[in-house]
Parts: sequence; structure tokens; C-alpha cells
Amino acid sequence: MLSGCGSLGLSGDNEVTLRVVAADYGDNPSNSSAKYWKDLAAAFEQDHKGVNVEVSVYSWSEVDAKVADMVKAGKAPDIAQIGAYAQYAADGKLYTTDELLSVQTEADFLGPLADAGKVRRVQYGMPFVASTRLLFYNEKLFADAGITAGGRAWQPRTWADLEAAAKKLKAANVPTPFALPLGREEAQAETMMWLLAGGGGYTDGEESYAIDSPENVKTLEFLRDKLVGQGLTGPVEPARLDRQAAFDAFARGEVGMLNGHPTLMKQAAAKGIRFGMVELPTVDGADKPTMGVADWMMAFKGAHRKESGKFLDFVYEAKNQTTFTSAYDLLPVTSSGFRAVNASTGGGSTPLKTFLQALPGSRLYPAGKNSWPGVSESIKQNIGKAVAPGGQPSRTLGEIATSARADDAN
Repeated sequence: MLSGCGSLGLSGDNEVTLRVVAADYGDNPSNSSAKYWKDLAAAFEQDHKGVNVEVSVYSWSEVDAKVADMVKAGKAPDIAQIGAYAQYAADGKLYTTDELLSVQTEADFLGPLADAGKVRRVQYGMPFVASTRLLFYNEKLFADAGITAGGRAWQPRTWADLEAAAKKLKAANVPTPFALPLGREEAQAETMMWLLAGGGGYTDGEESYAIDSPENVKTLEFLRDKLVGQGLTGPVEPARLDRQAAFDAFARGEVGMLNGHPTLMKQAAAKGIRFGMVELPTVDGADKPTMGVADWMMAFKGAHRKESGKFLDFVYEAKNQTTFTSAYDLLPVTSSGFRAVNASTGGGSTPLKTFLQALPGSRLYPAGKNSWPGVSESIKQNIGKAVAPGGQPSRTLGEIATSARADDAN
């Protein structure tokens, strides 16, 4: 659905209209992101006479394609808030952040998020909102299975702790002790969480692909042998289980544990599920980076660089960041927004703080690589088969890695 905000068209010789395209984070008309952008545009226009802001809000299923079509037609928006920026940067179509933002705004981005917006160490992508992942568990199912922590919150440190709890849940006839969604919806995210916890990841310290590293192979072998192979992942094979289906099953009380992001809190609470949230356990109990995810802002080269920069400075003010993130259970991407949420005392912000603490040290997808969309798709198609009984993690990861390196070299 298209929604326009702000003044349309030029109404005077000295007036400028910024055209902005944004994604809709709402799931129904009553909580559409269009209202946020309408209010934000009006507030900006009030303080910046002569600059009008026209925002078009599209669903996530169509917004990337809409922007691509606009760019192809030679009518790129001034600013786009979508899922990926790397190809536009590689094609020379985007301003760098230091061409747009004030020094204060540019320095305010959280380090890992700013780094993920860079291509060859130059930042083009500006993170808009972020999320991290925690391990959710059903407190009632844990109590029924006799899994306790001496009156404290259950806190697994190692994968062995996780396996032991899953076995107790299975013995207590929990349908899905651990939900492992490696279906097409978000297999690349679930996989990355496990690879990081196993001491690996999609890239090495120099940001070259390391998908077939020994650590990654061992991680998938653990999933294949210890979780899937022992019948601890439920009746739906991981390759066919999508994230939302796993969330739905958790909200029905059928899942003991799963990795989840902040939106699961609201869904589970609405169904009366009592749940706990803890950091993801790691292979050996040592601290490892967790996965962060960000959506992106970018500004296309054109006649309105100065005005685009001023509007983006306004977007990233702490009060505007937190107004949006609090509405959708997401995390701010700036240090000022981080401090604002961390200092808040409202009940709605308290659970989010658990996710927030993981954000500064998180690792993100290698979004600055043009090859990443293709690599992500290959992971979605193949990774579930690698952890099935008889799967071959080394071979599967090797094939994905070989293709990724070839694509990255082109």
C-alpha cells in the first residue's frame, strides 16, 4: 500500500521536495509506519521552511523492487529506507555518509552497525533500526520437565547445557524441545547465530568469506548429530520449518526453546506464555559475538544532497529514533538512542534492554558485499539439508563457499 506524507511537488522557485521511500513495519493499517513518517515529515518541515518531504511507504514484500524500478527508470528517490545498499553503492549511485551527515550524527552510529554499512571501508549504508537474538524458553515446560536453576533464571553456558535441557524436555513429551527453523524464510539468520556461537561465522577477521571453516563444519555437525539426530528438533524437519511457524508453535506452548528476536516477546505474551530470555549458549561457554541485523537508509546522488543530509540528521535524533523503535520492538542504531532506551524506566522498554546489551558487540551480515544476496539465497536453499540425518556439512559449506568466493571476485 502506498502512502504519501508531506507536501507534494514544488510550490515555489526556492522550495525543494525530498522524495523518500520507506518500508512498512506494521502488520495492519492501524500500526502502519506511514503515521510515523507523516508526523516526522511535518515536524521537519516546520523547522526547515522551503523543504517539503514526500514519503511513500510500501510493504516489505515490494519496497526493494519499487526502489529498483525507480532507479532503473532514472527517477531514484532522494532517500530510501530498504533492505540492502551494496549494489547501489557499487554502481556509484549513493552519497557517502560524510557527504551527507553532520559530524555528530555520523559519529553517533554504533560501531558494528556503521562498519556493516561500508564498502571498501567507506560508509554508504546508514543503519535505520536493528535487532539482536536471544534464546527464549518456556518456563512452564521447563518446570514440568524438572529443569531448574536454583530459583534463578536458567542460564545455559554451553551447547552441552542446551542438549541436556532438550533431552529432559523430550522425556517430558514436549512436542518440540528445540525449534530449529532452517526453512527459506530466514535460514541465513538462524545459521549465522549458530556459526558465531561456534567460534566461526560467514567471514574471517579480514571480512573475506570463511563459510567452510573448520569451526563452521563442527557447528553444523553438532546440529546434525546432537539436536536433529537425537530427535530434539520436533516433528518438522529444520529445512521445512520457517521462523514464523516456529514462533507460532512457541506461542501455542509446543516449543521448549528457540532463538528469537524482540517481536516474539509480544506474540508469546499475547498467548499467555510465560517465558525467559537468555544469551545464546556457545560451544565452549566462552563469550562469542551474537548476531545483529539492521535495515538500511541510503541517499541517492542528485540535486538535493544538502537537504537530504539535514533530513537524515533529523531522522537520527535520539527522540525520533526511539519513537520508531519502541513502536515496533526494535533497537536504536545510535549511541544516543542506545543511552535513551537504556535509561528509560517504562515497562515496555525493560525487556528490550536484554536485547540492547548484545547490540554493541554484535556481528552483522556482510551486507557490503555485492555477492551477499546470492550467498544468502544459497544458504536458504541448502543449509537445512546439511543438518538432516546423513547430511554432509563439509560438502555443503564447501560448495556455498566456493560459489561465494567466485562471486565476490567478480
